[in-house]
Amino acid sequence: MTNILWESFTPVQSLAGGALIGLSAALLIVLIGRIAGISGILGTLMQRDAWAHYFGWGWRLAFMVGLLASPLIWQLFAPLPAMQLPENPRLIVLAGLLVGFGTRLGSGCTSGHGVCGLARLSRRSLAATVTFIAFGALTVFVLRHVLN
Repeated sequence: MTNILWESFTPVQSLAGGALIGLSAALLIVLIGRIAGISGILGTLMQRDAWAHYFGWGWRLAFMVGLLASPLIWQLFAPLPAMQLPENPRLIVLAGLLVGFGTRLGSGCTSGHGVCGLARLSRRSLAATVTFIAFGALTVFVLRHVLN
């Protein structure tokens, strides 16, 4: 049985983070009519022709800079949580490839489907989000109870 680390239980910070994610997704769709799906934002930003389209790159670049700058801003108020990475760098590469493959297969990522898609009552996003959560739970089970 696993013990709960109560010092890692952060309901206020978690609620604030969720509210900021929801606010940013709502502002993006209300102000410019775009979905806050990170894989789509980054993927389009990386395409050569995105720079030629109206609203093609400016808001995407600002959104990605905001994502990357947010931990630096957080450090002004509180320390960042410690990261725990696997010792084997191949596992990190494999995990990244699997996430990328799943994002392409599911036509979006957790932010696009789980935040924006569910808010729009999309059945496709519901199916994708249930799949993300189910495979996340399965991965935790296998890593903690089968392979350990």
